[in-house]
Amino acid sequence: MATVRRSGRPRGSPETRPVRDPSLRRSLALFRAFLHEQDDPVSCYTLLARDAADQLEAYGGPLAGRTVVDVGGGSGYFVEEFRRRDADAYLFEPDARELGARPPEGAVVADGYLLPLRDGAADVTFSSNVLEHVADPGTFLSELARVTRPGGLLYVSFTNWLSPWGGHEWAPWHYLGAERARARYRRRTGRDAKHTLGENLFAVHVGSTLRQVRARHDVEIVSARSRYWPFLAEAVVKAPGLREFATWNLLLILRRCPP
Repeated sequence: MATVRRSGRPRGSPETRPVRDPSLRRSLALFRAFLHEQDDPVSCYTLLARDAADQLEAYGGPLAGRTVVDVGGGSGYFVEEFRRRDADAYLFEPDARELGARPPEGAVVADGYLLPLRDGAADVTFSSNVLEHVADPGTFLSELARVTRPGGLLYVSFTNWLSPWGGHEWAPWHYLGAERARARYRRRTGRDAKHTLGENLFAVHVGSTLRQVRARHDVEIVSARSRYWPFLAEAVVKAPGLREFATWNLLLILRRCPP
């Protein structure tokens, strides 16, 4: 089992306050960064990590002194930002290749379905844009909930399939079919796409995911909102049909329920 230090913070539920919609300026900055994800990943993911940490602190208060577990965090941009805010942050990544040449200290190669952590080890469990890459989201969420202490928070975001970015590197051509989109990507770039539908990318939808989460007994929804949308971020998630396209990326802030 990985050794994770428990923080000295009280074990009660963190206070959550209504979170205002983010600004248009912030959304435009993130969008510009995403356009350069391939040629400048450091700037892109550094900005995204800072933004995610701000969101976490808006719901759960300062991260300083808290134990944060990042599941599927790649090369560690999020963990590094959490540590800059004095959190005890740990990275668990299932694919050693995603860790890069200089993974953060203490990074662990581990399956997100079976984390080497005891029950309730984390104050916060964090998963950014991972859910669409797992074949069994329910089991994955169960494991995140297991390692989160009662009253602790889960931050789970994913890119929904029908959003303009649902096909990842071959978006928005996924609207015409996955195989056609992959073939176009190959013709345009001269190389195979990283993602293959049904292997390492899955069609995850907002409505079905919300229904599954609401049916669970181990977590409750604190907020369900568009992660990047600059206005009406919670309202758009409540509109069936429209939300599958307009949400772009669903952010779920969940609270771990007592066992």
